[in-house]
Amino acid sequence: MSGSPAHKPAGLSVFFPAYNDSGTIASMVIRTVKAASELTPDFEVIVVDDGSADGTAEIADELARTYPQVRAVHHPKNRDYGAALQTGFRSATKELIFYTDGDAQYDPAELSVLWARMTPDADLVNGFKISRADPFHRIVIGRLYHYIVSILFGLKLRDVDCDFRLMRRAIFDRINLAKTSGIICVEMMKKIQDGGFRIVEVPVHHYHRAFGKSEFFNVRRLFRTGRDLLVLWYALVIRREHLRAGVTPLAQRAADPANRVYPGPPRP
Repeated sequence: MSGSPAHKPAGLSVFFPAYNDSGTIASMVIRTVKAASELTPDFEVIVVDDGSADGTAEIADELARTYPQVRAVHHPKNRDYGAALQTGFRSATKELIFYTDGDAQYDPAELSVLWARMTPDADLVNGFKISRADPFHRIVIGRLYHYIVSILFGLKLRDVDCDFRLMRRAIFDRINLAKTSGIICVEMMKKIQDGGFRIVEVPVHHYHRAFGKSEFFNVRRLFRTGRDLLVLWYALVIRREHLRAGVTPLAQRAADPANRVYPGPPRP
């Protein structure tokens, strides 16, 4: 399904935060190149390699050599999920930004569903999982997490933890993102909601993880996640720091010079 130029900006940036996703990232990028080309001729695909210890970095560079629309941004060491999202948003150059994880639990072909709902009356199209394809304990933890953060932060979303989103790049001309852990999704959606941006939600499919393991919902991280959520709640709900004057938006923050970009800028 292609988008009408009268209703949508032409440019599309797609990025994948990837950590030890060597078994899935190639198929994700290849499917995305096909899906994006059916929506707009003006697109780019970015793999943000978050200091992977497997072959993700080499695969990302090979994809960039193979497809002219693809480039890879490499963190010199693992900085966590939120840092990878920040790098992806800062690296995007087009008017619309879509991101999803590199672990293949979502199908990039369903980008067309989000694209169809990105009308002039929407700033962000947020996916929500039709049915979560995870082990039982992760389903329980996920539901509790969604319930708790929805109450704490007043979020009016069906699925705060669905990393399948299409949004206008202009959002980051107004909001900043600071968190480097997985709670960045709560931070981002709270700031977008409080900023008055218009959010549309659409159902998307969720698939079993065929490779790798979750880096967020595991027992070792639960305590740290709870602590970080309370700190974030105090900053955004009690102090409302994000609504004060003088906040530097993400779009105005320079990229980390330690990151390696492939292919790099052409030599003079």
